[in-house]
Amino acid sequence: MLISNWTTANQRIQPIGLDIGHSTLKMVQVAVCEDRLRLLAARRLPVDSEVAWDTPEGRHALALAIRQLLSGGDFRGRKVTSALPINRFRITSVRLAEAEALQADKALRREATERFGLDPREDSINYLLAGSVRQGDELKNEYILLAADSQTVRNHIALLEEAGLIPAGIDAPPCALFRSFERTMRRQEDQEKTVIFTDVGHRYTTVVFGRAGEICFIKHIPIGTGHFDDEIASSLGIAVADAQLLRLKLQRDESVDAATRRHVIDALNTMAERIAGEISLCLRYYTVTFRGKRVERAVMAGGGAYEQVLLDVLRRQLSLEIEIAEPLRGFDLRKAGGNCQERSADLALAVGLSLKGWGTPAAVKPRGAVKEPRVPEGEPV
Repeated sequence: MLISNWTTANQRIQPIGLDIGHSTLKMVQVAVCEDRLRLLAARRLPVDSEVAWDTPEGRHALALAIRQLLSGGDFRGRKVTSALPINRFRITSVRLAEAEALQADKALRREATERFGLDPREDSINYLLAGSVRQGDELKNEYILLAADSQTVRNHIALLEEAGLIPAGIDAPPCALFRSFERTMRRQEDQEKTVIFTDVGHRYTTVVFGRAGEICFIKHIPIGTGHFDDEIASSLGIAVADAQLLRLKLQRDESVDAATRRHVIDALNTMAERIAGEISLCLRYYTVTFRGKRVERAVMAGGGAYEQVLLDVLRRQLSLEIEIAEPLRGFDLRKAGGNCQERSADLALAVGLSLKGWGTPAAVKPRGAVKEPRVPEGEPV
């Protein structure tokens, strides 16, 4: 549904959402007028996946790439919400007795200190309440703990500032991913359904279970489309770059000789089975932990959402309805171009980042020691 009759004076321009992927930068900015959304700009830029972004040289190259992306789009202002890389987060589930609920913050900080060696006075320790679970005869609360060390946060803010951006927020990728889709699940019938949101990136896959506006489970899987390319390259004895081109040819249903096609599909199946196996374990954990909460479907986002072999394997192993994400569904796309919605699944995380702070339910606002960077006053948006 396209949105009309916008009142410019009443619209609020959200910060730019910046998704720093291992192989592609994605940048999205939206505007809000009441509950209506307009896409102002959306851009992608491929980057060298072999560069070590955590080195000073790598961060400088990344900052230049971000500047290039920013200069080529109709972005408003320089405020940005970005996400730390998923592999820089420590994520775990923790159960506490109901009697400990009032002391949950203290207990979870202690857990992060003991399990991850973090300092609760300096590091970012956040958590979500996933729900109540029965453990034996006892009812407990299950929390999802998300933590990152302060040096990682400082380095990330320094990168954004070097790129000429003003940090307005630092988010966790699972929360941004869920936020991207939560707005489409507010009907009463949707509130009773559990949906698996899966973002298949270049090196990592993020799995988020959501129900009734709440995040119930998060899993970080160290497998992505880059591993598909590695497997194809190994099978055919070719360079990884050539393997990627072959994979994308098959994705677009372009002509590839029969023998090569068979090798590529076999390699894709190998990695798809591994991802599906990990998600199956997540599904088993969820159904055992939250009894009676049936999973209805899975929504695939990220660059791997268009891998037909992966979708077929997931349908077979999970026995669920599998659909490709449309994170721009319901947006007014006229300013950014009406074709933006086509193959937009990889923009889901960036959309969720730009939406941070708009109509956000408590479920996707991590509690605890959330350290947002200071934003300079008087900066135009």
